[in-house]
Amino acid sequence: MAASAVAYKDRQFLAVIGDEDSVTGLLLAGIGHVTDPPAAQRNFLVVDAKTETSTIEKAFENFTQERKDIAVLLINQHIAERIRHSVDSFADAFPAVLEIPSKDHPYDPEKDSVLKRVRRLFGE
Repeated sequence: MAASAVAYKDRQFLAVIGDEDSVTGLLLAGIGHVTDPPAAQRNFLVVDAKTETSTIEKAFENFTQERKDIAVLLINQHIAERIRHSVDSFADAFPAVLEIPSKDHPYDPEKDSVLKRVRRLFGE
């Protein structure tokens, strides 16, 4: 137990990949963080219709694989659909990847990767 706590003790931030309204709301709630220079990485990505899928995939990989200070990654479900293969294949415990609704796109539990895993676990 102590070994696992030591491995995750530095994971203290939330990250978000979302539309402008979702990211703005979460930043106003206080989740914004920028790492120290020279890298100066943000813990959020604002996605709009012009954002390329490769940019979203790079941010997802950065938050889940490269950064060791992210504990939870929040991603709008309609954006997660654009990189569904990456979201579904991510199976690590940290950071926890949670799909959230947005103002214009309601939450669909049938598409949620976490709920799919729970259903498989219970044999549904």
